[in-house]
Amino acid sequence: MISSNEYGSHSWELLVTVDHQKEEVQKEFLLQVTGDLHVGGVMLKLVEQIKIQQDWSDYALWWQQKKCWLLKTHWTLDKCGVQADAKLFFTTQHKMLQLRLPNMKTVRLKVSFSSVVFKAVSDICKVLNIRRSEELSLLKQPEHAVKKKKKKDKNSKEPVTEDILNLCDSPVSSGFSGSPGLYSKTMTPTYDPFSGTPASSTITWFGDSPLTEQNCGTLALSHSSCSPEILAEMYQPRTLADKAKLNAGWLDSSRSLMEQGILEDDQLLLRFKYYTFFDLNPKYDAVRINQIYEQARWAILLEEIDCTEEEMLIFAALQAQYHISKLSLSSEAQDFTCESEVDEVEAALSNLEVTLEGGNRNNTLEDITDIPKLADNLRLVRPKKLSIKAIKPYWFVFTDTSVSYFKNKDSAQGEPIEKLNLKGCEVVPDVNVATKKFGIKLLIPVADGMNEVSLRCENENQYAQWMAACTLASKGKTMADSSYHPEVHKILSFLKMKNWTMSPQAVSDPESIDMKPECFVSLRYTKRYRPKQLAARILEAHQNVSAMTLVEAKLRFIQAWQSLPEFGLSYYIVRFKGSKKDDVLGVSYNRLIRIDLATGDPITTWRFSNMKQWNVNWEIRQVAIEFDQNVSIAFTSLSADCKIIHEYIGGYIFLSTRSKGQNETLDEDLFHKLTGGQE
Repeated sequence: MISSNEYGSHSWELLVTVDHQKEEVQKEFLLQVTGDLHVGGVMLKLVEQIKIQQDWSDYALWWQQKKCWLLKTHWTLDKCGVQADAKLFFTTQHKMLQLRLPNMKTVRLKVSFSSVVFKAVSDICKVLNIRRSEELSLLKQPEHAVKKKKKKDKNSKEPVTEDILNLCDSPVSSGFSGSPGLYSKTMTPTYDPFSGTPASSTITWFGDSPLTEQNCGTLALSHSSCSPEILAEMYQPRTLADKAKLNAGWLDSSRSLMEQGILEDDQLLLRFKYYTFFDLNPKYDAVRINQIYEQARWAILLEEIDCTEEEMLIFAALQAQYHISKLSLSSEAQDFTCESEVDEVEAALSNLEVTLEGGNRNNTLEDITDIPKLADNLRLVRPKKLSIKAIKPYWFVFTDTSVSYFKNKDSAQGEPIEKLNLKGCEVVPDVNVATKKFGIKLLIPVADGMNEVSLRCENENQYAQWMAACTLASKGKTMADSSYHPEVHKILSFLKMKNWTMSPQAVSDPESIDMKPECFVSLRYTKRYRPKQLAARILEAHQNVSAMTLVEAKLRFIQAWQSLPEFGLSYYIVRFKGSKKDDVLGVSYNRLIRIDLATGDPITTWRFSNMKQWNVNWEIRQVAIEFDQNVSIAFTSLSADCKIIHEYIGGYIFLSTRSKGQNETLDEDLFHKLTGGQE
């Protein structure tokens, strides 16, 4: 047996502070421990000394100096590295957190501060009834936006926190996941697809969830418009450098909130981080669709993404249609419990599933037959320095992923004047429906940068076919791919929305409709037009969308947002290895783009499909990527931690492995393997 003196020589005192609310009970305890005592034993000793009768199951030890949780209760103090100078806190793992959603509403709920952010976001989304939580993450509010708020007048309106939706009784607060009923693929629709509110026949699916019918309406419906005064108070990026600041605050998905300095009742932004909206379904995704719509709407209003005046009016018209439809719905008492009505809605919305390339497609037989080709007369536009653009007609032939052009149709059997390989190129629409301009700008990668070529089409149909072919070719796909015809249809529907002069209907009197036109466009256009002029222009554009339902208007808005050239690009200021100046790196769902910081022009594009491997040198914080054909790049990030860019790349590759055939259980280990890095 060991004597008490001998035992004392191996033991030492460990100071632990207990986080509890009872002021009359001491909070600091000195425990006599040894290095071979496991963490669970320390917690047991501590609880015995506290002498407070309560449930301690949610408590764990937090090591303040090392900023880490001691969650492996079977590890000894020696294995954890805990010594006498360690300051440990015995605190709850689940704490209150304020989350500002994309619709600018703030919810307050309990979140796990000890789970990695990827898992915490998954639990949050289950409470909010948002499927595909892997597309979202948590973002720290940009510092420049916080500073601007501090300068505001105290009496000025606060656009985002007029009231806080308190979900403190959520399942997450007890450490449990959300109701599995919300995720059943065989269930009847959780929401009415017309208005987005819970269908009365399925309201019981919420069970113990804090999402009451009223709360569902808050999350699934767009409620308030934004006045120009409120818009003026909000941060609006003016340059690429400003846009890069917006993406600097993403939290590390592989670490917990507490490890990243987040405190109880702090406010974070819940946002869609990855722009691959997989398997959108109006039956189950009312909250998700509305939050995507709201994120898109605010991106347009705050000019975080550029669009033309014609496109801005389309976005305004779709918002106006949503506003008008909601007013008409609210004036009528409607009951959607009838199954036949739901079935009709399913049929009407069956073609509205908005998806990007989120996973592998099941190729149909047409994908392995002869690859179709396009052949037609187009005009070629080549920009020339210090002179007018050269525009000449040629006979163009599109096969596989290449486009060739000849002097005329008769010479098409011989050698082409030039053959352009479009794989990996940037395809930018250059369209103005009012002036009948249907252009396709191609930025084709060459050894010293990008070669710019533009094609001019004669009409909408020709443009839609060639634009769809170019878009697929840039991704390495041919017109035999099953996504070609849907892409053509999507382009045509977007052009039809733009062509509001084709409708013979008379424009409604702007004053007869209860709407504020300045709430639907960015500040640039409210300064350019008077309210009556703006209302008339919006109502002209509104003619082509006036028959849409609430959900259809939102889905069309999302679809139009996806059609913008800058859609899905997240910007970072970087310094490429060997370069003497800073550049901008654009990260998208399928490619990286090097952009000139001064001019905004793309310099080079690299596709994820050509990527062989990527890694990070954590000592010098440098990201290195290898592509096919012995192409290698390396850069250091100046506007954000390099871990954020590394996680973006790995996250998009992880999301590309999703398919509709698999269940919705994610391979979390694979996500962390692709995004975590080896720090």
